Order: sequence, then C-alpha cells, then structure tokens
Amino acid sequence: MRPTARAALLALAATAVVLPLAAQAKAKAPLTIPAPGFADFIAVDGDTIWTTNRGKVEHWSRKGKLAEVAMAHPCGAMAIADGALWVADCHDNTLNRIDIKTATRVAAIATGIANPQGELNVVAGAGSIWVASKGGDDNGESGTGTVARIDPATNAVIASVTVDPGTFYLAFGSDAVWAVSYTKQSVQKIDPATNAVTVRTSLGKQPGFLAAGEGAVWVQEQGDGTLARVDPASGTVTGRVKVGDNLKYGDIDTGGGKVWLRTTDDQVFAVIDPGSLAILARVGSPSGSGALRYTRRGVWTSAHDLHTITWWPAPAERFGKP
Repeated sequence: MRPTARAALLALAATAVVLPLAAQAKAKAPLTIPAPGFADFIAVDGDTIWTTNRGKVEHWSRKGKLAEVAMAHPCGAMAIADGALWVADCHDNTLNRIDIKTATRVAAIATGIANPQGELNVVAGAGSIWVASKGGDDNGESGTGTVARIDPATNAVIASVTVDPGTFYLAFGSDAVWAVSYTKQSVQKIDPATNAVTVRTSLGKQPGFLAAGEGAVWVQEQGDGTLARVDPASGTVTGRVKVGDNLKYGDIDTGGGKVWLRTTDDQVFAVIDPGSLAILARVGSPSGSGALRYTRRGVWTSAHDLHTITWWPAPAERFGKP
C-alpha cells in the first residue's frame, strides 16, 4: 500500500462503477469520508473500522472519527481479537495491543518487525496472534525469517517459526497460518499444532498481500498483475487471473462468495468470482494505493494519497448474491 507519484495527480471525482445496468440500478452511492494524513490499513470492528495513520491509529464510523491512539509508526495490516486491536510499530519494532473499548494501549510486545517499510500483516488464529518478526539478512534476501506467535492471555511470545527470508505477509485460514515471502516468491503453510512449515509453493513475481477464504488462499502476484488461487489442502496453485499490468501495492479480502482486490491502477477495486476466476466488476476510477476490507453490509476502502476513506454499501445488491 505504498504511495505512488501518479496518485497525487488523480482527482477525487471518480467513483463510477463498471457494472451491468441491472446491478447499477440497484447500487447505492458510496460514501467518501475525509481522512487527513495518511489513513491506510483497515481493521473491521463491527460497524466501525480502525485505520493506521501517521503517528497514530484511528477509530472511524461512517459519521466520522471516534478516537485515536498515539504510536511512533503504526504499520501494516492489523487484527482484532480478544477485545483488542493488534498493530505493529515499525519504529519501535513492537507488536502493540490496544483496548478497543477504551482506545488505550495496554501492551507493547518486543517481537521485532520483519519489514520496517511497513508492508506486512498481523493476523489472529488458533488462539494466538501472529506477526512476521524477522525478515532475514540483507533486507530479506538471505538467511532465515521468523514468524512470532503471541499468546493474548499473557502478551508473551510463545513460539518463533522459521520461514523463508523476506516473509512479511500473513493470513490465517483452513486451520493454518499462510506466509508469503516477497524475495523467495513462496507461500508457506504453517501448522499451529507444530509451529513449523509443512508446505511450500512457488509463486510469481513480487508476491505480496494474501487472504484465506472462499475455499482457497489468494495471493497477489504484484509483479505479474495476477491473483493466484492456492488449494489450502495441497498448497498447489489451482488457477490465476490477470487483473492488470501490476498489482502494486494494493490489498485483498474475501467474503460474500467473492474475492475483493484493492488495486492502484485501473480502478479502486476489482471483484472476482472464486470459482470461475471471472472479474465480476471493476469499481471506481484509480485512486492510488490504499487498503480494503469486506463486510456483509459494505466494503471499506482507503486512499491515503487522496486522504479519504470510502464506504461502498450493500455489496450483495451491488455485485450479486453468492
């Protein structure tokens, strides 16, 4: 979700949805909310969201900002579990626990952060919180990386999983942690029962953010402009869809029988059928880099170069029920 020079030249005007006429007739207008600074990564908290921003994380509703919590450099995709927002700090090299009811930071855990540039995920699953804590040597080009496992009952690191260098991106699904190495072009399946990698699969150029859901693991192959579908049992790639010239540096989520892909070029996001891999819709005009999260009632996107958050309501009506 890095900024692009091109994004600064884009106008906000642009929210047209490229859809069949019947779907357009049902679609409700998106709501764009001014979000000063650099609102980027999104975590869903009921009908509200949390976003990273410069020097803080912020709590937003569709009516505006509800709260903020100061941090040195919040970075990467966040997780909500055990009544807390879990967010990495790329300055302090810590995993931070924020009470979502009181909007206060209650713990800073010295995990290390694998990618200080901020492209990474914190995820929750198997009763734990997971974050890529070491990237390897030479900026992730060699050596080994590690993924830290944190017990939310004690706020302590209870395991360190050895992974490929350059592993920054995580997702949890199908009873496993899925970890992508940008430099080794791999997706790795981590078994929470053994804290070890059990499957490793080669990917295309510059793989990045991923999501697990709708029957598969989905990985952005950013350099190829493709989305790869990975079978969660075998770890094999079962299909690809070409979305654009590249997918730098968007975001991805699943839900409602679809895959939701935030892009930088061509549109705000694309909607993909998980079975046929057909692109069902290309939504909005390009708005630069940002994040995306799906909910049943609507899809949230951010556009940090345009300083906005957008709510796209009624996705089932807009894009069809699964």
